[in-house]
Amino acid sequence: MTAAPDICALIAANFPDLALPPDVAARLPALVPRRRLAAGRSLFMQGQRPAAFYALASGAIESRFTGLDGRVSVLGDVAPPQFFGLAAFAARLPSEYEAVAREASEVAVIGREAYALLMDEVPGFARALLAEFARRYDGTLRLLQAARHLAAPERFRLALSQLAAERGLPAGPGWLAVQATQTELARLAHVSRQTANELLAQAEASGAVQRGRGRWLYRCDPP
Repeated sequence: MTAAPDICALIAANFPDLALPPDVAARLPALVPRRRLAAGRSLFMQGQRPAAFYALASGAIESRFTGLDGRVSVLGDVAPPQFFGLAAFAARLPSEYEAVAREASEVAVIGREAYALLMDEVPGFARALLAEFARRYDGTLRLLQAARHLAAPERFRLALSQLAAERGLPAGPGWLAVQATQTELARLAHVSRQTANELLAQAEASGAVQRGRGRWLYRCDPP
C-alpha cells in the first residue's frame, strides 16, 4: 500500500509555486500528527470549536450543515490533497458545519504551532491559503444560491464547474480530468442520482464532458 503523503507533500500539491524553507520542511512533519477515520465517523461536529485545521491525505470528507428543522444540506466534498476547516480554526469560532468521512480517510492535523510556523516563516503561504479558501467559499455560496433559486440543470452545471475548479488536472488541450463520482455530483447539485445521470448524459452529448469510471473530463474551453 502506498504511504499517504506527508504535510510537506500536501502543501506542495496544493501550492506548487510555494517553496518551503529547508528548516521549515525539516521541523514541520513532527508538528503535524495524522488521524485516521473510519467511514461515517465525524472529524468535527457542527458547533464545535476546532483546535486545528486539516489537509486530506487520503479518502473523502463530506461537509454538511444541519438546519433548525433537522434537514441536512451537503455543502461540499473534500478530496485529497485539499485543506479544510480553516475558517473556524483561524477565527476561534464554533464550526458552522460537520465534517464526516465518506470512506476510510486519513488527515493531517495542523494545530496552532504548525499554523504559526507556516504563517510566520513561509513567504507567500498566508496569501496562497487565503486565496484558495476565498475561491472555495465563493463556489459554495454559488451552489447554495443555486439550490434556492435555480432549476436542476443550472444547479448541475454549477456543481460540474465547481468540482472542475477544485480538482481538475490538465488532460490535453481544452480539457480537465476530474476525480468525482456521479453521487458527489448529485449531492452538490441537490438532485437525485437518476437526474444526475440524465444531466451528465446531456452534458456528454453536448460535448461539455466525457464520462469515465470514477472520473470524467470537463471541457474548460467552449466546444
